[in-house]
Formats: sequence, C-alpha cells, structure tokens
Amino acid sequence: EFPSDWGLTYSYETDAARVRAHMVTATGLAKGSDRMEDFGKNLKKEMIDFVSYYRRFPQVAGKPSFSTLYTSINVLAGHYTSYGYKYPLPEKRRKRLYQEYAEIEKSLKRSR
Repeated sequence: EFPSDWGLTYSYETDAARVRAHMVTATGLAKGSDRMEDFGKNLKKEMIDFVSYYRRFPQVAGKPSFSTLYTSINVLAGHYTSYGYKYPLPEKRRKRLYQEYAEIEKSLKRSR
C-alpha cells in the first residue's frame, strides 16, 4: 500500500518510526513494483528532511536509534543515487538493512 503520511511531524519518536516504516517497505520492493519510483523519490526527500532537521539537536543526535537510522538512511539514499529508484536493493544490502531496522525498533521502544 502506498503511504500518504510522508513528511515530518517534528516529534522525534513519531518521525523516526515513520521513516523506518517507509524504509522497511522500500527495502522489500521487488523490481517492477507498482509506483516504485514515486515511492523512492518521496522516501529520499523524507529521509533527507529527517536527517537535516534532527541532527541539529544534540539530545536526539546522541541517541542510538538516531545513529543507526542515519546509517541506514545513508545506505538507502546511496543506493538511490547510484542505481536510481527502479533498481531493487541487492540481497546482501537488504539483509543488513533489515538487521538495522530491528535494532532501531528496539532502541525506539526503549526511548533511546
């Protein structure tokens, strides 16, 4: 299902969970998925907005959930930059991202 909740709410926990959820969906998209390019473009803007906004706050930037999410964002954004929005992630990269997403979820549950 194509999300309609793009963009930031400026509440860290909400935004981090939302960006993570959108990234999980993007990571699972197969070649030729419906609206894959739209999804990628929306997500890349959302990821950049997220990082640009939250990295300015030391109390957020120091959180484990933020640093792991930042790493994942760099991986996914880098994939989009190098391969475009229509090319799915290679299995190795996908596997690593799913591990990071699980870590982010755990950290967010502990408000870290």
